[in-house]
Amino acid sequence: MSRHNPVLPFAAVLAGIALLSLMDALMKGASLVIGAYSTLLVRSVFGLALAGPIWLAGRTGWPAPQTLKIHLLRGVVVTGMSFTFFWGLTRLALAEAIAISFTAPLAALYLAAVMLGERIGRGAVAASALGLMGVVVISGSRMQDDGTPATGWGIFAVLVSSLLYALNLVLQRRQAQVAGPAEVSTFHQAVVLLVLVMFAPWALNAPGSRETLLSAGSAVLSVAGAMIFAWAYARAETQALAPLEYSGFLWAGLFGWLFFREPVTLPTFAGAALIVLGCWLAAPRKRPEQSAA
Repeated sequence: MSRHNPVLPFAAVLAGIALLSLMDALMKGASLVIGAYSTLLVRSVFGLALAGPIWLAGRTGWPAPQTLKIHLLRGVVVTGMSFTFFWGLTRLALAEAIAISFTAPLAALYLAAVMLGERIGRGAVAASALGLMGVVVISGSRMQDDGTPATGWGIFAVLVSSLLYALNLVLQRRQAQVAGPAEVSTFHQAVVLLVLVMFAPWALNAPGSRETLLSAGSAVLSVAGAMIFAWAYARAETQALAPLEYSGFLWAGLFGWLFFREPVTLPTFAGAALIVLGCWLAAPRKRPEQSAA
């Protein structure tokens, strides 16, 4: 049993978040033309083509039935999480969508209460109130500037995505403990593709060369990010790594401005600060134990 450098999982997650933030920008660019569903489907095809051979080359056998169940469950959750997020992203600025998605750790508190019977303390309730205030600040400003039904549905879709992402974080930790990065990434892409293909006869829009290129680039970033996260989450606890997700707001602001000339408004900054403060107050205070592999 070996000890790992405790800094490496944190550095890996920060790098992974940067890659996935760039992926969000590429996905938005394609989704604005052919829709979130078609972009996600094309990305999954490329993603499986990239991850599958890596896993096949190094695999020692087929995953155990219990491991397969985790792969399937997380894949279904990720499908819903990804579609709702990218659909909402076509109706919001990148920084706004990322800021609203920061409610995921707060959603995780209530998921833990429902699924695990954990008690929700007063501090968690107060933290949730701060997070809700942050969402209201961002949403209120956005609706005032562009109060269309599409904007409202975009905000709702990202909130649904954040709820699914909270569940994904729990499943990601369990998955990383029983499977290697290549296997996690391969089954991630495969299950998402299988779920999406069922809707292709009704929802698929054929991509052009630009959208195909953007989807292929996002697939490379998605596979790289998934493998980085799988490696990191196998070596450090979710509660230690999850707060690093907030660095995505800075990348979203940068890529939103570079790709779409989206300004990061003061209400977005203020709302993001309230949400992050709420998550910090709700975070466990014990020192996370480093896991050995």
